[in-house]
Amino acid sequence: MEPLPERLSIGALAKVVGVHVETIRFYQLKGLLPTPGRPASGIRRYGPAAAARVRFIKAAQRLGFSLEDVAQLLRLDDGTHCREAATLASDRLADVRTRLRNLQRMESALAALVQACDTRRGKVSCPLIGSLQEQLAV
Repeated sequence: MEPLPERLSIGALAKVVGVHVETIRFYQLKGLLPTPGRPASGIRRYGPAAAARVRFIKAAQRLGFSLEDVAQLLRLDDGTHCREAATLASDRLADVRTRLRNLQRMESALAALVQACDTRRGKVSCPLIGSLQEQLAV
């Protein structure tokens, strides 16, 4: 990876890290990214630390961490809070595993309905639509 210039505009920062300018502003609004002071030229400048922070936020989000979780991880980023960070990650892992079980149940139900549709012929009511209509009645 090529070293970043020391002084990036918000647009250049957004481009370098692969987000929209509005994302940078949103992170600033949420307190996840410091807003640099406005110099006499009027254009705020960002350095490599800002790019690293945005990349950290995006990496955490890809793992399913909420922005609140990300804020907490950023507060724990002094190297002495590994246990607290691990607890956050354990909570995220438990949530992912729950979602996976739910997705596997959904996959199984949909596969059975698709199979039922494939085996029906003629002017018989569609099992998939019938099952969904039954769910509405509940």
